[in-house]
Amino acid sequence: MGLCNKIAGVFALALVLSVNCAHAADWVQTWGAAPLPPAAAFGPFPATPSFDNQTIRQTVRVSLGGRRIRIRFTNEFGSRPLLIGAASVALASEKGEVKGARHPVLFSGQRSVLVPAGAPLLSDPIDLPVDALGSLSISIYVPQDTGPCTCHQTGVQTAYVSDFGNFVDSDFSPKSKNSYREFLSGVDVESDNGGRAVVVLADSISDGVGVTPDTNGRWPDLLANRLDAGGNARWGVVNMGISGNQLLTDGMGVSALARFDRDVLAVPGVKALIIFLGVNDLGIGYGNTGALGVKYRNPSAGFKPTPEAMIAGYRQLIARAHVHGIKVISATITPYEGASYYSSEGEAVRQAINQWIRTGHEVDGVIDFDAAVRDPSSPARFKEGWNIDHLHGNDAGYKVMADSIDLSLFR
Repeated sequence: MGLCNKIAGVFALALVLSVNCAHAADWVQTWGAAPLPPAAAFGPFPATPSFDNQTIRQTVRVSLGGRRIRIRFTNEFGSRPLLIGAASVALASEKGEVKGARHPVLFSGQRSVLVPAGAPLLSDPIDLPVDALGSLSISIYVPQDTGPCTCHQTGVQTAYVSDFGNFVDSDFSPKSKNSYREFLSGVDVESDNGGRAVVVLADSISDGVGVTPDTNGRWPDLLANRLDAGGNARWGVVNMGISGNQLLTDGMGVSALARFDRDVLAVPGVKALIIFLGVNDLGIGYGNTGALGVKYRNPSAGFKPTPEAMIAGYRQLIARAHVHGIKVISATITPYEGASYYSSEGEAVRQAINQWIRTGHEVDGVIDFDAAVRDPSSPARFKEGWNIDHLHGNDAGYKVMADSIDLSLFR
């Protein structure tokens, strides 16, 4: 009996240790911004900036809360190593005003780190509890010329850039402001309540074009609000929308098929995926991109995506997600008649894709954004008062989209 008791005790201890170890590693991404390669000035987008002996201060709003955080920095499209001289993080208001002490961000216990060209970098865990829907102010000091940064172009949130010097631990008067996400691609939290992440793989309609800046009014932000208000705050909503992104073709960033492993599979705690893109494939493939006033970056100019080619692309995303046990939710493509690159050919493909999404039974759930925002009297159009240009929503339109989502998809 003594031996049996000892063996039972060993197994009990092993079980406790395994549970504790699993819990300690339970990191879930709560915020994200898909990194993009540097680019020359293009249409409304300025050239990708570079920095030298400056501090960059950015505000991010998390979705899922947690007892500790860690930050994912990115130099994934950098052509040279990125030296981070120092970084700090503090709780903040939605507008970015610091609330409380600034905490140093460390890398293997050190304040500075060299991020290799082509690589991301995770910080050490930071003992900074953050509430669901809380905001963080993250400061990065880069002591030497960075070259054009690995940035996310459509931040829709003001970033502040100092004059020369390290101000990560103090206030500063900004030399300039922008709305990029510079060298930041994610924030993870360690949660006590079994958190998980849903990734939004999408384009500018999710990235936030048309929303009032500094308000967190993108539809994925509003989905996070609804999940929290509904008592289902265990979800981190990770917005990996890229303005201008396409399913099949590179252009504004690499295609969704090409970035899937980094922007979806590499997300800590990902359990669900929302696929909501395709309108740029149709607009660029069939429409008059010259009407945009610029030459659209499209390495496959002249490629016209058929319904079969688009559906095959979606099937690839679905299969790759399912292999990893990720639930796939597909959203119908929203109306865009009246947009500068609209065409009747593209509209016919949109209708075919949406019919497949609704009736094909190849995904685990459907969000019918098309039905939510179309004009009943002109179904190929985004309803007036809910959009800015017949393609992108405004604050009201994004709220309608978020409100149309059945939250039982996230049970």
